[in-house]
Amino acid sequence: MTTSQSIPQGVLPPGYSIQPGTPSIPEYRNLRKSAGLTPVTEAQAARVASGSWYGCHIIYQTPKSAGRSQAVAMGRIIGDGGWYFHIADMATLPEHQRKGLGGIILKHLLSYIRENSPEDGKPYISLFADPPGRRLYEKHGFVAGEKFDELGMVLVMQKTCHTCTV
Repeated sequence: MTTSQSIPQGVLPPGYSIQPGTPSIPEYRNLRKSAGLTPVTEAQAARVASGSWYGCHIIYQTPKSAGRSQAVAMGRIIGDGGWYFHIADMATLPEHQRKGLGGIILKHLLSYIRENSPEDGKPYISLFADPPGRRLYEKHGFVAGEKFDELGMVLVMQKTCHTCTV
């Protein structure tokens, strides 16, 4: 796994640093909710770290914060490490947006895939892009699946549904 020493820190604004791994459960839940992503339960958030192939987050610490820092942006990769990689949980707190943090997270995740996936293949990288994030992903080479005659499909399973077929 990449250590924080090998993560490029110089591209970040002052007070920000990028860390490997996912943020704490409360910070993860806050980032999702504050960034407008679907809120998750504590039980769902508790499985994020162990269910991720890799993740990173950006923390912010002001000179006056006396050593306290806050997770302000995050992203992670779900995948098998060989062929399939899905980028998920790309989120930045609203007050820290428009500073390039999402692009830094995305570049880092893509670099991690490039450096740690098998040399003899082409990784298949997918993500779901909400309208505010589409420009960021397109800027980094992502295209709509329809260009490959593909359509992303989603099933949000209702675990308490007694008439569901799934």
